[in-house]
Amino acid sequence: MGNCKILIIDDDKNIVNMMKRGLTYEGYDVKLAYSGREGLNNVLDCVPDLVILDVMMPEIDGLEICRRLRKAGNTPILMVTARDSVTDRVVGLETGADDYLVKPFAFEELCARVKALLRRSRGTMERNTLQFSDLLLDLDKRVALRNERIIQLSTTEFKLLHFFMLHPMKVLTRDVIMERIWGYDFQGESNVLEVYVGYLRQKLEQDGNPRLIYTVRGTGYVMKE
Repeated sequence: MGNCKILIIDDDKNIVNMMKRGLTYEGYDVKLAYSGREGLNNVLDCVPDLVILDVMMPEIDGLEICRRLRKAGNTPILMVTARDSVTDRVVGLETGADDYLVKPFAFEELCARVKALLRRSRGTMERNTLQFSDLLLDLDKRVALRNERIIQLSTTEFKLLHFFMLHPMKVLTRDVIMERIWGYDFQGESNVLEVYVGYLRQKLEQDGNPRLIYTVRGTGYVMKE
């Protein structure tokens, strides 16, 4: 997927910078526009492979940009917005967006959506999986397989396991995991990470399979054999 051009159209500079930093690190060529008008001009200039588009913007809002882009072609559009009602999602998708992500979101979730949209647009249907030891994670079906046993995962379990499998053998601090999976402003239970690691261990270690996610006391967790 490297060298794909991604255009981000969003007037929230903090979120834009976070997305640019992460996507550039993943190997994408990222262009930025901070208003709808600038975004439409950039589409003509850089001909992106994918557009990440905020809904709420001055001058021309994201829905209008989406309509115009859709009339002009089939560039994949991922809408991001702080508005989380079903009506907003339906309007966004009916306007022509290919997918919809609600702020605040974890970067891993954004990255997974971007990869899925680019794969779909290129018509490549290769199996999209990660593997560590005898554990396979199917990113399209969002299930894990261990010794041919299918392991069903909740959305949060999938995101957490996905993050571990992207960084095998690396000690991940509790803060980094919390930020990536639950977002910067998570206000929920303080032991939520421990609870979900427990859920994953229970599912992965069923039938006597050896442990893969280990606690690093006082720091966080590591995926290792």
